[in-house]
Amino acid sequence: MSSASSRDLAPPVGAFAVSGRLTPWLVALPIALITAIPVLVVASALVHPDQEIWDHLWRHVLPELLVNTAWLTLGVGLGTLLLGVSLAWLTAACDFPGRRFFTWALLLPLALPAYVTAFVWLGLLDFTGPLATWLRESWGVSWVPPIRGRGGVIAVMTLALYPYVYLTARAAFLGQGRRLMEAAQSLGQSRWRAFWRVALPMARPGIMAGLLLALMETLADFGTVAVFNYNTFTTAIYKAWFSLFSLPAASQLASFLIFFVFVAALLEGQLRARRSYAVSTKAAAAATRIRLRGWHAILAGGWSGLIFMLAFVVPFWQILRWAANVYEQDFDDRYLAFVLHTLLLSGLGAILVTSLALLLGYAQRLHPTPVMRATTRLAAIGYALPGAVLAVGFFIPVAWLDNQLIDLARDWFGRDGGQILGGTLVVMLLAYCARFLAVSFGPLESGLGRVTRSVDEASQSLGVVGARRLARVHLPMLRVSLLTALALTFVDIMKELPITLMTRPFGWDTLAVRVFEMTSEGEWERAALPAAAIAIVGLLPVFLLIRHSEHAHT
Repeated sequence: MSSASSRDLAPPVGAFAVSGRLTPWLVALPIALITAIPVLVVASALVHPDQEIWDHLWRHVLPELLVNTAWLTLGVGLGTLLLGVSLAWLTAACDFPGRRFFTWALLLPLALPAYVTAFVWLGLLDFTGPLATWLRESWGVSWVPPIRGRGGVIAVMTLALYPYVYLTARAAFLGQGRRLMEAAQSLGQSRWRAFWRVALPMARPGIMAGLLLALMETLADFGTVAVFNYNTFTTAIYKAWFSLFSLPAASQLASFLIFFVFVAALLEGQLRARRSYAVSTKAAAAATRIRLRGWHAILAGGWSGLIFMLAFVVPFWQILRWAANVYEQDFDDRYLAFVLHTLLLSGLGAILVTSLALLLGYAQRLHPTPVMRATTRLAAIGYALPGAVLAVGFFIPVAWLDNQLIDLARDWFGRDGGQILGGTLVVMLLAYCARFLAVSFGPLESGLGRVTRSVDEASQSLGVVGARRLARVHLPMLRVSLLTALALTFVDIMKELPITLMTRPFGWDTLAVRVFEMTSEGEWERAALPAAAIAIVGLLPVFLLIRHSEHAHT
């Protein structure tokens, strides 16, 4: 092999252009800055606080936000643990009628954005809602479970987010098999004690990883708490920006929230790194499940069916019914614009995010050092950040750059101009890139990992290097990973509410924004039409996840 070829294969150097050399660092660092810049901008509010704003926030805003956020995270944490762990154990370690169906069906609530589940249950259980009305008219029952308030928002978010714990806990239980339980029982432990003393402690890293993902989603949520008028940091950021017209107050609230999110992200990363002790997968797969009979089987099937009905069947069926009721009178040319804007933003965002993720993954492949891996993790950490934080973090530097450009235009041309960047899609697309880069990066990193180094060596021996190697060798082999990354990112952007709501140009309403506007006015049926479209498309990544999960454990 020639010396030139050896240099091209060496990790420190890689080519991204057909002519000339471009080191992987010149690709990875700018992509990482897309996430680092808004984080640094928001965090600077803690370093250089506005004392007058902080005094106002501490006296009138932060006490309520801290109490509400603490209760919300505690309630959702306990709720998702109860639902996720119990359902994971039943479907992974036990056998009962309907288990095969519930194994994948219990993941379907991921297709429904939490704010959709929220407004459906709020509409159903309100005093004038169809369920409350039916109970009064048919059975004379005037009492329905109170849905408005802290308990209601905790219950709804638990139903929407338990699949995170279910997915990781089930994977942990599947990795154990039944032999551990049999060993514990042979030492005199009952089945129940063996579960608490052996199976549950060994699955703890996986369970906690799923729990922390659910809690990060709870901290980042805007739509659900807005539907319930339950004040948290995300709603306070929105109100500070759009009601009080105070971007400094919004940035300082965002800086406070980002602290909690980074603590949760750090804990999740450490637990993921330790989530490796279990028996071998082959031994686990070969183990037989605990066969439940009689009342135990009925209770297991009833519990799984109840959660599936409450979390997916009832909300999905209700939005389809409401959408059918209002379709003729509500569907008009405006919806064509909503759909067009949604498809355009989701398509552009998915292509841009997936392209950046591909370049980032390829840079890591060419330069697989610990520092490069840390850089890629920094670029992908935006998924842990609330959309409201990223919206603020990008809007401030873009507004500053706009002002500089306006000053230059005044100096050079003697005339004032309007916004150059702030009124465009730039802020929105940048925030999408920071928020969802991890979604695309995961499948592509996995796909690149399956391409052996011998493929690179063979292509290089034929003179195919740099960008040509990526285009002619790796891209065809990454076709499935690319399609998966595009699909996942497309649907996540379509469901995203705070970034779209806070940074969209004037008149650029989407389906998610339409849902927010209708639920803000209590128009549940009119909100169902755009929600139905989001939910139907949202089933796509869930089916991809189900398929991946099935292949991983067969």
